[in-house]
Amino acid sequence: MATVAEKGVEQLDAATVRFCGDSGDGMQLAGTQFTQTSALAGNDVATFPDFPAEIRAPRGTKAGVSGFQIHFSSHEIFTPGDAVDALVAMNPAALATNLVDLRPGGILVCNSSAFDKKGLEQAGYETNPLEDGSLEGQYKLHSVDMTKVTRDAVEGLGLSVKEADRCRNFFAMGLVFWLYDRSLDPTLRFIEDKFAKRPDVVQANTAALKAGFNYGETVEAIHTQYHVPKAKLEPGTYRNIMGNTALAWGLMAAAKASEKRLYLGAYPITPASDILHELCKHKNYDVMTFQAEDEIAAMTATIGAAFAGAMAVTASSGPGIALKGEGMGLAVIMELPMIVINVQRGGPSTGLPTKTEQSDLLQAVFGRNGECPMPIIAASSPGDCFDTAQEAWRLAVKHMTPVFLLTDGYIANGSEPWQVPKFSDLPKIPITHPGPLNEGEEFNAYQRDEWLARPWALPGTPTLEHRLGGLEKQDVTGNVSYDPTNHQHMIDTRAQKVAMIAEDIPEQAVDGATEGDLLVLSWGGPYGACATAVHTAQKAGKSVSHAHLRYINPFPKNLGDLLGSFKRVLIPELNCGQLSVLIRDRYMIDTVGLNKVQGKPFTVGEIVEKINELVA
Repeated sequence: MATVAEKGVEQLDAATVRFCGDSGDGMQLAGTQFTQTSALAGNDVATFPDFPAEIRAPRGTKAGVSGFQIHFSSHEIFTPGDAVDALVAMNPAALATNLVDLRPGGILVCNSSAFDKKGLEQAGYETNPLEDGSLEGQYKLHSVDMTKVTRDAVEGLGLSVKEADRCRNFFAMGLVFWLYDRSLDPTLRFIEDKFAKRPDVVQANTAALKAGFNYGETVEAIHTQYHVPKAKLEPGTYRNIMGNTALAWGLMAAAKASEKRLYLGAYPITPASDILHELCKHKNYDVMTFQAEDEIAAMTATIGAAFAGAMAVTASSGPGIALKGEGMGLAVIMELPMIVINVQRGGPSTGLPTKTEQSDLLQAVFGRNGECPMPIIAASSPGDCFDTAQEAWRLAVKHMTPVFLLTDGYIANGSEPWQVPKFSDLPKIPITHPGPLNEGEEFNAYQRDEWLARPWALPGTPTLEHRLGGLEKQDVTGNVSYDPTNHQHMIDTRAQKVAMIAEDIPEQAVDGATEGDLLVLSWGGPYGACATAVHTAQKAGKSVSHAHLRYINPFPKNLGDLLGSFKRVLIPELNCGQLSVLIRDRYMIDTVGLNKVQGKPFTVGEIVEKINELVA
């Protein structure tokens, strides 16, 4: 048997690991712990959790496979990785659905105890791939009877067989921790905290974790350990953060910066529910959450909160946004500030609840009755959700309008290191409310400022009584009006108010030259893959630049000139070409679309291939 001294340590610039197994195998926990440990080790990390829509699909089936991918690096990264360097498969179904992503020569760790007759049949295998030679020579295969080894490790601790088998994910963690030279200490602390009320479970999970680590250290078949050095990140305090968490924290920061109570009215829906869950934890920061009985109630309650003077927010996904449509129209015609968050998922209808997509862009632009414009901004990464939330609120209160904030399942559930800012460094969001009028003065609810924004009058303020509702208002007074010319004027005014926001946002930035052969134009979750692909093409000497949109309605005022400075414009989207529709309509530019609707984010390789096709 090889000794520790005989085993080598290979230095790597970066690595990508994926844990996959049945939805009850604890793969999300394994991936999360490996991510936290890598972040604490100083690596830059990016993650991609991938789980089934069913709460508990039939065990051992392909439909029930859950996975978690982690890309960790000694330099700045923007994606969870393309090809997987190490794959941990807890059953045949996990192997069958994930093997295609393992690079040739990659490390393959399989739980051999799950590869029985039933498991193989459920996965569609006629023979056992661990024994029939089909994997030999292609991968560094390590077939481990995790069930037996884990049961041996926890023997004598008083656990039932079922409870002992639940520790297998910690054994798998320990083995991968050894492979990539990770410390066990953060996960040992997690076990102590998580299972503090069950000392026997603490002992069992600790034993399983250490057994996996020791297995890697002692087994003869595993000859190499890998080490990824720390990344050179900007000095500061960092934590690993998921998109939904960052969004919730950004909302709290915006509320504090504007000295407002934060109110969230929401109905639970995947993948937006964690915004509600996170904000529920922070009542001490003057956060009020309302879990409504349905999406319509959530939307209208949010309108009520905005009228009452709170920082009003509602969060949902595509199906819920469809139900909120009438309420959003009411918010637009009343001209009240609020944020409508759409964490996009695969559609239509119930679609793919746990898979990512960007197919709600046209819904955000046009998905309401009447001429009903709303500003639209989109986050680009988990950490960017924090900043985007604050910007959405700034625009809402300055321009007195509901604002759409778009993210997607990939951003919401993904994570990355995030530099914790000082609150004193965050921009203030000043808000003023009109006070009582002097005797003889008349309050006009739709008297507009230079941005065409009306005053935000709080209910109960003496002398500021005014009409509310969904009927068209007379400009300036706010009285109900059916006058045709007034309606034309109010439609034009609300549209102009949104269009004027282009003067209040930055001009579009470009990564690379401001003219050339090809501009890659992206929005939302594809940011990381596009940025990495463009950097790859630039290093190869190609005339390629990248522009990523945060502001989608209105577009930045220099966008048209920028697009016209390139011979071709490539737009990668996780839909069938919705941004392309808007760009072609607005600027009369024949864009090239790269479109994907598979519930998965773009890989860097897909975009590089398209760039190479367009730029010889």
